[in-house]
Amino acid sequence: MIIKTTRFGEVTIQNEDLLTFPEGLLGFQDLRQFVLLDDPNDDIFAWLQSCELPSIAFPILEPEIFGQHYTAALTKNEMESLKLKATQKPTYMNIITIPDDPTQMTANLKAPIVINQTEKVARQCVLQDNSLAIREPIFVKLQSRVVQSPETSIKSLSKNLDFAVKIDHSVNYSEKSSIDQEL
Repeated sequence: MIIKTTRFGEVTIQNEDLLTFPEGLLGFQDLRQFVLLDDPNDDIFAWLQSCELPSIAFPILEPEIFGQHYTAALTKNEMESLKLKATQKPTYMNIITIPDDPTQMTANLKAPIVINQTEKVARQCVLQDNSLAIREPIFVKLQSRVVQSPETSIKSLSKNLDFAVKIDHSVNYSEKSSIDQEL
């Protein structure tokens, strides 16, 4: 199947690439079908792309990349909606907000995207941990990763992008170039 995207043009995906969000995302409850895209030309982000609205794509990162690790206690309802068994570990991703000044980018730690990779079901869960920020500054953390290992792309540190659809064409967009220059 081919989906149209504003950022990447037309992208070919398989049915098994689809992630279903039964409740949608916060602020986007009507959008239920997404795909995780991995652009090899972007060293930092993967993208959570809506399959229903071409203009909706969220940059995402695994929390471990910028020093966070979730030991989240999902509710029984969240576990059931994700079709997770008690022994299964979900994949966590955080939506990143990139303002005009990329040094001010933040991650939403309070409401991660939680994915059951086996069932291809996902949900944005609002965690009850009050120490988690909705707008956690991450630029300095990402920058320190680059300084520690300049030859390694940030995205290559991801452990759970193996199910992302690889985009096979070159993309040049302004946010990427300005972020790369700052890092």
